This record gives sequence, structure tokens and C-alpha cells, in this order.
Amino acid sequence: MKVVAVANQKGGVGKTTTAINLSMALALEGKKVLLIDLDPQANSTSGLGFSPDEFDSIYNSLVGDDILESKVMTTSHENLHLIPAEMDLAGVEVELVKFDNHLTRLGEVLGDCARIHAHYDYCILDTPPSLGILMTSALAASDEVLIPLQCEWFGLEGLAKITRVINEIREAGVNNNLFIEGILMTMFDGRTNLAKSVVEEVRNYFPNELYKTVIPRTIRLGEAPSHGKTIFDHEPAGLGAAAYHALAREFLERHEANVAAA
Repeated sequence: MKVVAVANQKGGVGKTTTAINLSMALALEGKKVLLIDLDPQANSTSGLGFSPDEFDSIYNSLVGDDILESKVMTTSHENLHLIPAEMDLAGVEVELVKFDNHLTRLGEVLGDCARIHAHYDYCILDTPPSLGILMTSALAASDEVLIPLQCEWFGLEGLAKITRVINEIREAGVNNNLFIEGILMTMFDGRTNLAKSVVEEVRNYFPNELYKTVIPRTIRLGEAPSHGKTIFDHEPAGLGAAAYHALAREFLERHEANVAAA
């Protein structure tokens, strides 16, 4: 099982939209996917049609001894499962800091659950839009990071910050092998020179990491979570669904190439 953090400390970049729809797209490609909602705002949870605070989050697995497997819930697709979030998850930031292993605790909890590792191809972590303990714990627990980035100039500052944090995680020895799996441009409007310029700027600095796929700015992508649906349930024939299908295929091609190279 590959653990992939979908991360950007800046909010409003399409992070949760990407976590939900990439997870579903991979499930539709036949991969078994576990999506873990680590954001106390619980947008991935509600975006898949579940009511936050009605179900157990990863909270007691991180600060107690609850078995992680007991938190797993089925979704509308047999290949996609969810560990939901709740508002109380915000308390983990306070509780975890008391642990000597607070940065590696999430990785240890995931690693200790052999049945989860055996069952899933991918574990997608939807991280909070902040640089707190939950975010850094997710990076410490992950094999790789996917960074959603909106097609606006100030998004480049956020990219610089998240790449700096990734480097710090590596250099501190917490996760030496962590790398940027890909940078995904979101909210792309091909009618504007601004969007095209930002994409080119990112390509100049991260030619190998930047995905060819871009996620368009569409009304349906924005409204799907309010209905508790992925874009594939809300508008399966639309531009958003087509883009996330393309992203999943490109994502899988990269992983297959990495396996072949190894």
C-alpha cells in the first residue's frame, strides 16, 4: 500500500476536491483505496455523504489504543473506503504533542495495521490546510506528496512553503524517502493568460513533478460536495470527471513506471 498525502498548507486550492475525486477515480480504475480524512473541518467526510461527528475518526487510534481498522467505512463504491473526520480531531494537535513520537505516531498506527496494508493499493491522506502536527504527521507517514496548486500567482508562495516543509521533514530524518509525487494545477481557466503563465512558471521549476493533467474551474466540481457526492456521481460526463479520470490514469502510469524502474 502506497501512502499519499494530498497537501498544501493554503486553503481553497482544491485539496479536498482532489483527495475525494482522485480516490474515486482510482477506485473506478479497479484499485482499492482508503481515504483518511485528517482535516477537523471534515470536508472529505461530508463530501462523500457522511455526517461529521456521527462516526469515529482516527482520533482515538492516534492518542489511545483503538484499532484503526474499526474506523473504516464503506462508501458508494466497493473499492473506496473512508476513515472519517470529526470536529474533535482538532484536539489531536494538543494531545499528540505530549507524545515523544508525535511526528511518527500516525505512521506507526498505519504500519501496525497489517490487514489495512494487505487490503489496499493506496491510502490517500486529506490533510488540514495548516502546518500543524496533523499536517507534519501526515507527511512523516507518507511515501509521497501530491500538491494541488491553484492557477494564481499567490499560489506559488504556498508551493514554496510546502516544498520547504517537505525538505525539513527529510533533513530531520523523520522521513528520509519522502518526495513530491506530483504537482496538480487546479481551477484552471484556459481563457486567461494568467492561468497559462502560472502553469508555465511551475513547469520551469518542477518539470518532472508537474502533471500534464489540469483540473478546470467548473461549477459542478464546486457544488458536488454540497450534495455529498463525488464528481463522478454528480456529473459523470462533465469536464471535471474527465479531468480526474485523466489524473488517475497519469498517476497510475507514474507509479507503474517507478515500479518498472525499481
